[in-house]
Amino acid sequence: MSEKEKNETELFEELLEKKSYTRLRGLASEMNVQDVAVVLESIKDEDMLKMFRIFPKELAADVFAELEPDSQQYIITQLSEKEAGIIIDNLYADDAADLLEEMPANVVKRLLANAKPETRKDINNLLQYPEDSAGSIMTVEFVDLNTNMTISDAIERIRTVGMDSETVETLYVLSPKRVLLGTVELRQLILNDKDDKIADIMKDDPICCNTTKDQEEVAQIFKKYDLTALPVVDNENRMVGIITVDDVIDIIQEEAEEDFDKMAGIIPGDKPYLKTSVFETWKKRIPWLLLLMISATFTGRIITGFEEALSKYIVLTAYIPMLMDTGGNSGNQSSTEVVRSLSLGQSSFDDFFKVVWKEMRVGMLCGLTLSLANFAKCIFFDHLSVNVALVICLTILCAVFIAKLLASSLVMLINKLHLDPAVVASPMLTTAIDAISLLIYFSIATTLLGL
Repeated sequence: MSEKEKNETELFEELLEKKSYTRLRGLASEMNVQDVAVVLESIKDEDMLKMFRIFPKELAADVFAELEPDSQQYIITQLSEKEAGIIIDNLYADDAADLLEEMPANVVKRLLANAKPETRKDINNLLQYPEDSAGSIMTVEFVDLNTNMTISDAIERIRTVGMDSETVETLYVLSPKRVLLGTVELRQLILNDKDDKIADIMKDDPICCNTTKDQEEVAQIFKKYDLTALPVVDNENRMVGIITVDDVIDIIQEEAEEDFDKMAGIIPGDKPYLKTSVFETWKKRIPWLLLLMISATFTGRIITGFEEALSKYIVLTAYIPMLMDTGGNSGNQSSTEVVRSLSLGQSSFDDFFKVVWKEMRVGMLCGLTLSLANFAKCIFFDHLSVNVALVICLTILCAVFIAKLLASSLVMLINKLHLDPAVVASPMLTTAIDAISLLIYFSIATTLLGL
């Protein structure tokens, strides 16, 4: 927390303790809702609830949308049914749907029962879409126009429904059957004559997406076309909502955190680190640790199988950790870069052979460089025989080459199967490459040293 945020938190707590509620309400109203949310997150739950009840209802709803899920759940379960209904009614439909997805069934039932009918209808519609789809993250509050309107009519329309819409920068032109025909930017309304027709200034063939499109693909559309909002249509091209750039930023962060957890061998979670209990953290980590511990026994079995060979050349044992780490690190480099390339839309399964061919060449160059450097070390610093040095260096060359080939091809194949490629870029890949590196090591040693 920054010094500014600490000072704001102390001031809020001081005003609450002195019961200066009017000043507290005024101070919160002058601040950005994101900053108010930071203050509420940093104080005790009881004080957070007190402050929340002091805020005006519109401010309370805006701040509520910025809070962490566990704070939202605490507040919503502590409010009366009437208070909770007011909060739900003042949230945008997508934020309300996200909230209800995290709540127990009995709480959801109570909240929907106290929401306005139109709010309840919008939320229920959003909850029916598949998780992580465009339909599940869109909001249904937007400004729609028709082709017969003049600019003057459109401005009046904005004044009527704009306050309840998530954005008015882009307006959507619909047919009587709500088919998306085009878009109009707000600045066009300002710069053109008030008697001009919307049909004459709208942009035809707008960029849009279907309700079932995956949220990661939605993020790619925003990046490609530099959008601030994206219309969402159903299978009949009828517009049902919009996705705004703030939702996309949340998606990017969520997907990045999920991939990071998977690549570290951790089951992804929603709570911040400091708000996750020791038991919950244990549950996230232990499955992978158990699996990796069991899988690592294969490397032990390989070493045991070559005990006799190692007894003749004890020096080979000293290089096992270095060889395993080099192979594992090489594989992780490739898998991480290919996962990133896929997630950013820079490559696809159609580029399979291009990606694998590139990684094979990179693997050969990296392997040769490491082998030559290590050969010099083995001869001049470790004073090994040429044959032993060759065993170690050839193993490095083969291990690096195979690690990059295996990692890149597996990532591409798993992505093609619509599974998460981040799972490959994990300790599981390192364990597999460790075993392969040992097999290569002992195979080369057996051949060159006559073991």
